[in-house]
Amino acid sequence: MSPSSHRRSLAVLLATIFFSLGTCAVGAAEDAVAVPPPAVDEAAGPGTETAIFAGGCFWGVQGVFQHVKGVESAVSGYAGGDAKTAQYETVSTGSTGHAEAVQVKFDPKQVSYGKLLQIFFSVAHNPTQLNFQGPDQGTQYRSALFVADPEQRKVAESYISQLDKAHVFSKPIVTKVSEATGFYPAEAYHQDFLTLNPTYPYIVYNDLPKIENLKSLFPADYRGKPILVLKAKG
Repeated sequence: MSPSSHRRSLAVLLATIFFSLGTCAVGAAEDAVAVPPPAVDEAAGPGTETAIFAGGCFWGVQGVFQHVKGVESAVSGYAGGDAKTAQYETVSTGSTGHAEAVQVKFDPKQVSYGKLLQIFFSVAHNPTQLNFQGPDQGTQYRSALFVADPEQRKVAESYISQLDKAHVFSKPIVTKVSEATGFYPAEAYHQDFLTLNPTYPYIVYNDLPKIENLKSLFPADYRGKPILVLKAKG
């Protein structure tokens, strides 16, 4: 299966129309929202920590975290369902319980879990959209956090409550917090897709603006050269 068969055809079609009209910036992506840092965060511990984020199409979410300082790897994959159904075509039916997700391994001495949450809620996706992101529809595109331990759960739930109470967004946050019971890396053609396909219409239309928003809103955390999956494996 090639990337051209990916179920983002509607966005690709819209992007192509905008390109032909010379107005591709009109409604190109979800607007970034400047959100305050979490009032509750983890203390920096030794070693590498792992967190899983789901916020719509994993191409853009992976691309954002690959540009964050302190992130050691960001892998696109599936979370929330069983190993036996963790394949793209099956997950895309919306019947497996999976969410398209990104597993992030990071150095907590360089970037905290709370900072990653702030970036996630600010530029990586819109946490008020229930079971969709932009043109992508279905429970596999839901907003979710799969936490590794009680400390991550405490930080995540506290932050969601903080943002809702402050009415940072015009609608309530629908992000669900649940235990990480398994993560299954996506097929190779999904990895590093944003970096490897910068002119792909869906990427231009929906995801490259997220990288620019990251650079603009989080300049101290932005890394110009992304940490790629293929490089990490090599």
